[in-house]
Amino acid sequence: MQDDPSVVVLGEDVGVNGGVFRATIGLQERFGSERVLDTPLAELLISGLCVGMAVQGLKPVGEIQFMGFLYPCIDQLVNHASRMRNRSQGRLTCPMVLRTPHGAGIRAPEHHSESTEAMLAHIPGLRVVIPSSPERAYGLLLAAIRDPDPVVFLEPTRLYRSAKGEVEDNGEALPLDLAFVLREGRDITLISWGAMLKETMAAADALAVEGITAEVIDLATLKPYDEDTLLASVAKTGRCVIVHEASRTGGFGAEIAALVAERGLGSLLAPVTRVTGYDTIIPMARLEQRYMPSVDRIVTAARKACQFS
Repeated sequence: MQDDPSVVVLGEDVGVNGGVFRATIGLQERFGSERVLDTPLAELLISGLCVGMAVQGLKPVGEIQFMGFLYPCIDQLVNHASRMRNRSQGRLTCPMVLRTPHGAGIRAPEHHSESTEAMLAHIPGLRVVIPSSPERAYGLLLAAIRDPDPVVFLEPTRLYRSAKGEVEDNGEALPLDLAFVLREGRDITLISWGAMLKETMAAADALAVEGITAEVIDLATLKPYDEDTLLASVAKTGRCVIVHEASRTGGFGAEIAALVAERGLGSLLAPVTRVTGYDTIIPMARLEQRYMPSVDRIVTAARKACQFS
């Protein structure tokens, strides 16, 4: 941000208080109120400002306080940001980033625990990125800001406080559209993204005790996603379990399952399995953990795939 004065951060309460999770705290003090702007509580306004600023040469980074409040932005994302390059035949681009906390697990009230990333991934011209660690949040956000086209950057709420790691502020971005192989394995492929990587990695540890080696893949970019890495892993292991906390029907796991069925069917030794949230509204705090995929559910699905014959 310091090296690129065109970057502007805006959103409700991003300045003095640093946003609801204090993710932008200190930015206004460091860069000034002309580059870190507090806005009214108006999601359509925030997204519309981002589009207008982007086509005029700035690089706005807007914040929507929770994913459940993102839906007023859909008009701007679908009808303007995502199609600016196409509409102007390449004359204009829309280098904006829209950040928002994503997912459940913090005992929040209604509208604060949404996981509707599949809806966003369906929009042509829009990138959808979900980091799973501090290191990847740093590198992927840098890449998103430098990208010439619009990016929705979903930040898992569970990771704001539960995930810690050393991150060198070296200005080096991580590649977009590339999945990360977090753990090598030969028996089964486990694919996930965002906060669910914590349970997925724990499941891989539990499976290792049973002699099952799991390859764990962090998808990271959901649109466009890294088909080649997924297919190469399934070709090696012959089995695939997809894990996400979003509801099952129409979830992004179905897209991955379709990819494997279309291009990797000959490699499969067992049916592709999804471990997901349920087809219900995300429950309130008391039942939240029952809704989300657990380590036991992932281990059970993986064990069943490995025993399939």
